[in-house]
Amino acid sequence: MQVSAVSKQTTIMKPLQLPLVFACATIGFFSCKKDSGTSATNAGTANLVFKFKFDSTQARLNNIGQVSGLPSGHAGQNPVFNKMSAHYIELAPTAFTALGTGDILYRADETAAGGSNAIDFVKSSFAGNNEVFYSIPVKNITPGEYEWLRLSLAYQNYDIKFYIDTVINGITFKQEYPGTVASFIGFNTYIKGYKIKNQTLTVNGNEKQGYWGFETTISYAGVDYPLTSSGESPEGATTVVNPLFASSPIPAGSCVVTAGFAPGKLKITGKETNDIVVEISLSTNKSFEWIDVINDGKWEPSKGEQVVDMGIRGMIPAIQ
Repeated sequence: MQVSAVSKQTTIMKPLQLPLVFACATIGFFSCKKDSGTSATNAGTANLVFKFKFDSTQARLNNIGQVSGLPSGHAGQNPVFNKMSAHYIELAPTAFTALGTGDILYRADETAAGGSNAIDFVKSSFAGNNEVFYSIPVKNITPGEYEWLRLSLAYQNYDIKFYIDTVINGITFKQEYPGTVASFIGFNTYIKGYKIKNQTLTVNGNEKQGYWGFETTISYAGVDYPLTSSGESPEGATTVVNPLFASSPIPAGSCVVTAGFAPGKLKITGKETNDIVVEISLSTNKSFEWIDVINDGKWEPSKGEQVVDMGIRGMIPAIQ
């Protein structure tokens, strides 16, 4: 589906003025409880450790967990992830366990400082590729066998490429440039300020799901011209993979990715003496998708090529 965006802030060092059509797609979240945990492994205590992995070769799935290619007239690229944050982690024993009734291990800090309840971005935890995001003592987890992992993503920061073939202020630009996206995909986020790559944008308020920031640098005649832009997608939707859509659906307005543990169930006795590491492999296979107006496989926002999906394209929680 096509997603439109409303630009909220653009900063360009003159004399360049670059028209940037940028869109973002997200869904929201819901209220839940949080069990106590830790952000790092405790010496002498067995922990359940979650770390992220971003894999552009992993299967590209749709909302119900089926392999999905790009639609006709669309193009995509594999973004290079810098870091990610999650809002919620839950272990589900069976395919019929309703959302929120499993063992909830983590819920990000929230605040009403912006007027309504929201994720407190300044207190969020982040992790990059092969980095630990969250760790909880095994003794704090209800003993049992868990077949499914539920993970609600809240923030993504990654690098993409875009192409310019246009004339700006009499100067012809025909070149591919790098850019960085900061994408807020939680249900609601209170943001004082945030750094995209090198540039910092100030918000001092709440931003609903779909808010994004974009940064790039255009070089001409040996001079760098940094550009930042921010906006939101008022009608966005994104791929949220849930193979349990029939037996355990995810409510509209949530961003919970669901997947079964591999190679089998996660077994917790509470008496473990060694850490259990779960590698959360997230598919970035053509996860940045747009309508390819020019039909050349290059993202050209100045030609009106609107982004229609930024959703993670699948998850494999592998028990190490």
